[in-house]
Amino acid sequence: MAKMRLFQGDTDLHLVRASMVIIYFFFGYQKWFDYEAQGLIPFFTHGPLISWMYSVFGIKGSAYFLGVSEWLFGALLLAGFWNRKLGVLGALGSVVTFLCTVTIIPFMPDGWAPSAGGFPAMVGNVAFLMKDVVLLAVSFYLLKQDLSSIAAAKEVHEQMQSRSNPPARVGA
Repeated sequence: MAKMRLFQGDTDLHLVRASMVIIYFFFGYQKWFDYEAQGLIPFFTHGPLISWMYSVFGIKGSAYFLGVSEWLFGALLLAGFWNRKLGVLGALGSVVTFLCTVTIIPFMPDGWAPSAGGFPAMVGNVAFLMKDVVLLAVSFYLLKQDLSSIAAAKEVHEQMQSRSNPPARVGA
């Protein structure tokens, strides 16, 4: 199976990148509606890295800020198909995004089911946020892949330049 064309090349990278673009499109889209802005209140009020947004922008402004950010990072990740430097910017934004959301998990009230003994029996918003652990890992993977691709291209470019400009002979 490993010899199948599907499993060779960068198919995995392309699928992961495309998945993140789709996720950012839909998550960003939600932020423009009141139901989503209201649903984000517990996240803003208990997120140690995002709680400032609630007091600075208000409920709807914070949702809009997140929506614009998600669309921006999704667009940069999409551009990463053709331009790895833009992909790096999108992946960096994505890493920061999911670092912010993952840090909400320990502070979310009523996130652990008392009827099941509390931690690790998650419920509600904590269960929803657990996906962000995977999305953080995916974002880091994209960042690593894009940085590696840029470094490899730079190395090839330098090798080609050194071949076209051989060092001058001493005493010639």
